[in-house]
Amino acid sequence: MYRYIIFSIFLNTTAYSSSYYNNFYSDFHNSTKTFTDNADMHEKSFREKEEVNLPWINALVRIPLGNGEIYRGTMNDLRGNEDFPKGKFKTIIYMHGCAGHWPGTAKRIDFYAKNGYAVIAPPSMARKKYAQSCDTSIPRGGLYRSVLKIRQIDAENTILRAKELDWTDNRNIFLVGLSEGGITAATYYPKNVDSSVNGRVIEGWTCNAGWEEYKGLNTPYNEPVLSLVAKYDPWFQAEYLKGHCGQFMNSNPLNKSLIVDDGTQLSKGHGLMHDSEIKKITLEFLKRISK
Repeated sequence: MYRYIIFSIFLNTTAYSSSYYNNFYSDFHNSTKTFTDNADMHEKSFREKEEVNLPWINALVRIPLGNGEIYRGTMNDLRGNEDFPKGKFKTIIYMHGCAGHWPGTAKRIDFYAKNGYAVIAPPSMARKKYAQSCDTSIPRGGLYRSVLKIRQIDAENTILRAKELDWTDNRNIFLVGLSEGGITAATYYPKNVDSSVNGRVIEGWTCNAGWEEYKGLNTPYNEPVLSLVAKYDPWFQAEYLKGHCGQFMNSNPLNKSLIVDDGTQLSKGHGLMHDSEIKKITLEFLKRISK
């Protein structure tokens, strides 16, 4: 049995005029990254200590300071600053899409931080050995099948290390991802309680795929899921990609699958978190599953 809810949502465009977003730059993006040839990628290197550490130290960090103000930095910036921040924060581990960190990443993690969540966003592209997995200009994915193993390793490492920080509320750690990051959030399976999370948000993924390891949900019963997808998302119009994650959800009553299917521009896009109603639903879900 599974439980899913289909909503029709009207587009509510939110303008992001801040110069910070307009000028956002990352070394960890398709346009700036020098990729490794697929033939030179070897799975034995995926867990090399140095490789695994690079996404962690380069992770974007956002911490709520109150009154809508947030701290922006990286995990490396916080090293040696034992007195900052103060308190315990519900924490989101945010997994980027196949193109890496971009202005949409900054907007999303800032949104969560402004609403009271600390955010850690590891860039898998910080690894020295990393193959290109998509071309967003076409759009075309699936260029490097084993990228999912890398993303799952980076999710696990970030969860484990986040729980060692003084300022994370380990009762409330959430795994959130967009597109390829959403696939990661859907398929990641915790090996033990230390590597588990309290819930997941999947944006821009259907949980349907031709490759078996990309398909479905690997979520334990006690990790509720919110999935968000546009019915006419141009990335998922091949028959084997169509559908929604609600098809794979377990019977946890907190699970929720939302398909935007009303024919508006939102229902034809890939990302959804610029919409005010989607934001509201996401925050309500996180609040509902928090301990």
